[in-house]
Amino acid sequence: MKRYLEILKLVWPLAMGMINNAIMQFVDRAYLAHDSMASLEAALPASMLAFMVIGFFQSVVAYSGTFVAQYHGAGDRAMSRMSYMAGVAIALVSGVACAVLEPAGEWTLAALASQPEVLSRELAYYRILAFGGVAVFLQMSAASYFTGRGETRAVFWVNVAGNLVNIALDPVLIFGLCGAPRLGIAGAAYATVFATFVQWIVLAWLARGPEGASAPGPGVRRFIGLVARILRFGVPSGAYSVLNILSFTVFVFVTGRVGDVAFAVSNACFTVNYLLIAPMEGFALGASTLVAQARGRGDSNAAHGDAMRTLALGVGLVAILSLAAVAFCRPILSLFAPDPAVREEFYSLGFTLFVLMAAWQVFDAAAVIISGALKGAGDTRFVLWWMLAAAFGLWLPLVGAVAVLHNTMTALWSTMVVYVVVICAGSLVRWRRGAWRAITVTQS
Repeated sequence: MKRYLEILKLVWPLAMGMINNAIMQFVDRAYLAHDSMASLEAALPASMLAFMVIGFFQSVVAYSGTFVAQYHGAGDRAMSRMSYMAGVAIALVSGVACAVLEPAGEWTLAALASQPEVLSRELAYYRILAFGGVAVFLQMSAASYFTGRGETRAVFWVNVAGNLVNIALDPVLIFGLCGAPRLGIAGAAYATVFATFVQWIVLAWLARGPEGASAPGPGVRRFIGLVARILRFGVPSGAYSVLNILSFTVFVFVTGRVGDVAFAVSNACFTVNYLLIAPMEGFALGASTLVAQARGRGDSNAAHGDAMRTLALGVGLVAILSLAAVAFCRPILSLFAPDPAVREEFYSLGFTLFVLMAAWQVFDAAAVIISGALKGAGDTRFVLWWMLAAAFGLWLPLVGAVAVLHNTMTALWSTMVVYVVVICAGSLVRWRRGAWRAITVTQS
């Protein structure tokens, strides 16, 4: 029981941080809804594309935290610090790469656009986020340093403060309050980038403790070698993030062809699903950190035990939340219910989707946490290839077949249950077989 409490102490700030980010996104969209419908429509495609591009580099930078954790577990403070600096170097290069790729993103949005008014807002929103991506990468490098050392509460409180800055700036920049120019959707993007810079500055300042100030500078060759190793393990992790989002985007696109009411119900349920599953990303990061620290100590048994304890805590929590969502399905859906003429249809389909959501969330939580543990052990290539096989080899072909043969929202959502069960089963088998025990991430 003592170890479970220690794990919760590490994990709860990470889980709450994910919820905090979800709330911030919700507030952003609420403000944009009061700016104009065009701004609200533009925010989703532009932010999804930005998240796909930024998410790749962000995941690569974040993997520096695994190196921090392994060296921290080994008691090598100098190399732990060097891993942080390597993360900063990767973040700066990633910022340049993200800016270089910005025109390709604009071309993609233009190719998919349907209304000129919406497109102009999409381009403005995406452009600011893309050029501001360096703030995300620098913030991630600093946050990963603290997370790798197990100091998750510092990251959480800085995250809360930064998101409060974002929420405070949103109405000022979007609507032109306090003498500021009315920037509309561009104001929301500027607020996000500025708040992220604030988070990075605070975390970077906190990282300049006595230990950091006195740490010896690395040799150039050793530093370059460390960067190369982070990229070796981090690039598959970044590719996983992009392709995972892409597969889900394709699924959402297919569900949009079922019908307006069904699609509205599906989007409402996905909104609830995101709030419930977001904490599991925190549990996954916690599992990754615990496994990496144990592997750094050379204690694979402790790594296995901590991963299983984190899994039990995460799955237990999501099971409780999912059952509560089903029990209070109707009042939750009433927040999204449209015209009274279709309200009963909305509730009926919504209940069915909530049941399916509860079924997949348990397996999804298990898959996410075990994947995090595998990443912490360095098994990032398996995580990538297994997701590719399950998503693009099984799930999306199954979605396509269902869309042709029995195009209903219930049938489409049922394919998600199949997908997450397969992902979960394969990840658990991989973990149990222990191939990760033979992987060497760090070098002395």
